[in-house]
Amino acid sequence: MGSVRILSDEDVAALFDWDGAIAALRAAYGAPASEAMFPPRLMARGDGVWLRTLTGVMPGSPYMGAKMIAASPRARAASYLIPLFDQRTTALRALLAGNAVTGLRTAATSALAADLLAVPGPRRIAVIGSGFEARTHLKAVASLGGVEAVTVFSPRAASRAAFAAEFAGQPFAVAQAESAGQAVAGANLVLCAARSRDETPTFRGEWMRPGMTVISIGSTLPEQREIDPEAIARADLIVADMVDEVAHDTGDMIAAAREGVAFADKLIGLDALVSGAHPGRRSPGEIALYKSVGAAIQDLAVAGLCADRAEARGAGTTIPAFAPPIDKGK
Repeated sequence: MGSVRILSDEDVAALFDWDGAIAALRAAYGAPASEAMFPPRLMARGDGVWLRTLTGVMPGSPYMGAKMIAASPRARAASYLIPLFDQRTTALRALLAGNAVTGLRTAATSALAADLLAVPGPRRIAVIGSGFEARTHLKAVASLGGVEAVTVFSPRAASRAAFAAEFAGQPFAVAQAESAGQAVAGANLVLCAARSRDETPTFRGEWMRPGMTVISIGSTLPEQREIDPEAIARADLIVADMVDEVAHDTGDMIAAAREGVAFADKLIGLDALVSGAHPGRRSPGEIALYKSVGAAIQDLAVAGLCADRAEARGAGTTIPAFAPPIDKGK
């Protein structure tokens, strides 16, 4: 019957690397895909909890699969599961604990976007936030090279210090700012990876300057906020991993639309940027914004990479397959 490979978060972390993940994502986003291959996410809501499901059939890959996210915003907790199925046989090939995949694929996709959007030259990075997402985003972008300096802001001084200490010994210095505006001053690439507890935007459009690239990953639901409407108004180009969901299901874009900010004509998909269907920036002085809600193609690209490496290296744990695939022809 074969076997199913189970990968823990620790297994994923050991199998993962930024270069491989960014390359896998570049290939996935650059491959032709129909809308039917990646349908809109589904969200089931209960009393203070929700279950989100992202599904996809990967182009140019043997896998199809899903990611399930069980979350309790009140408890500030979430857990993730990713099953991978063989497209040819429909057999379940792998089960991955998705916590590590989620954080790593988000950062790797942001790094891909930054690589395509950022103006060539030394990168002076501002990081708003100091948690797991902020750390992984800086690691992902730093893997591209060219980082000249980094400034971090987080409300707690101890968190800023811990963030800076984690990157000690890197070829770039990490300075600590006492406000988000101070962190952004002088930066040409901004990584927004934190929301406030009361959902007040943590990044403001008044801080934008010509040539800046802003990565925003913190507002994925209607009730969440990370950047203000002025930032959306001032951006010359907005790139989204999921265009419809970013436009209609994120608090930032909903707030901008409510204030009369028009953005439809400057909003494109990351796939169009990767494939070359859209040229990206028209001039170095344009301001570019990348907004992410997360997408099945990201989860499945990174999960597939880790599953293939686990198979080759004998990593993880295997269990007997649950049952042979059912022949629907009988």
